[in-house]
Amino acid sequence: MKNFTFQNPVKIVFGKDTIAQLANELPKDAKIMITYGGGSIMRNGVYDQVIAALKGFTYIEFGGIEPNPHFETLMKAVEMARAEKVDFLLAVGGGSVIDGTKFISKAIRYAGDCWDVVVDPKAVSELVPLASVLTLAATGSEMNNGAVITRAATQEKYAMYGAYPEFSILDPQVLYSLPKFQIACGITDSYIHVLEQYLTKPDQSPLMDRWAEGVLQTLIEEAPKVMKEDPDYNSMANFMLSATMALNGFISMGVEQDWTTHMIGHELTALTGLTHGVTLAIVMPRIMDVLRKEKGDKIVQYGERIFHITSGTYDERIDETIRRTEEFFNSLGIKTRLSDYEVKEDVIDEIERRMAERGWKLGENRSVDAPVVREILEKSK
Repeated sequence: MKNFTFQNPVKIVFGKDTIAQLANELPKDAKIMITYGGGSIMRNGVYDQVIAALKGFTYIEFGGIEPNPHFETLMKAVEMARAEKVDFLLAVGGGSVIDGTKFISKAIRYAGDCWDVVVDPKAVSELVPLASVLTLAATGSEMNNGAVITRAATQEKYAMYGAYPEFSILDPQVLYSLPKFQIACGITDSYIHVLEQYLTKPDQSPLMDRWAEGVLQTLIEEAPKVMKEDPDYNSMANFMLSATMALNGFISMGVEQDWTTHMIGHELTALTGLTHGVTLAIVMPRIMDVLRKEKGDKIVQYGERIFHITSGTYDERIDETIRRTEEFFNSLGIKTRLSDYEVKEDVIDEIERRMAERGWKLGENRSVDAPVVREILEKSK
């Protein structure tokens, strides 16, 4: 097991009707900016609950944060927050809204080019505190310090770190109104968050392995229940908490991590507009195939413990584990080939070019360079 330092300062308020508890968690004298996306919170009643809880507080609103939040949009919020002297941010939405609000938190008091706070870890300033009301379970952004920001002008997505919410409110009831495709993508995103931390080197930490496997198994068991037209509360709560636990640091203590799937997936989303969860479902099975020599022992363990695959040769067990993983994504209604979405060769060319230009070497062993990325994408056709 690697040395590690672990801290997660986020307070989670979880359960039915917990949005009303906002009044107890927010600072009474703060000038609050509420951030949200395209308006779904108006239709599902979440906005009304938030506004009712904020009675007596001083607040302004900024809406229109898009999926894969754009730097250009977020800078408008930064300018508004500066002008209005905002000193607390409340993100009401899914991962994109929370991610975007983390950027706003870092940028408001930054004196230089605000893109620096995305790409330069040394570009720091005093954060404006933030909190979240989660409306879509997927990214884990409600309980981690990461975010992914898109620069629309160059069609590039970058990961950013350094801003934890002070607290997050999670009411599983708000997930009932989501389209099933969004639920499916949230399950897929959460599942692959776990695999990025789990499918690396064997024999690092039996405890982390079992925790990770527990989240994977729970997602598999709850998926058909939450995909029903009338999901029950407990199933939705189990899914929502699994998504949070998949990426809040709890299963990564002392172990190597990968994140190749996400880095390639971000490029696919930036260039094609494909939903994040879809790109991950396309890429992950092919990474397992191409990197089977590096990941084979862990893939076999994953196949045995999650899918009960115990017979066949070593390579046959890997093949069957990949097949069963892909089958799980397909069961959610997510197709797992680039050809299913008419992604052309020029997209593969551009992703390979970007990887080479940046000199990136991805994966737990830093063995995934531009030519390997191309091999993964070619196998993903």
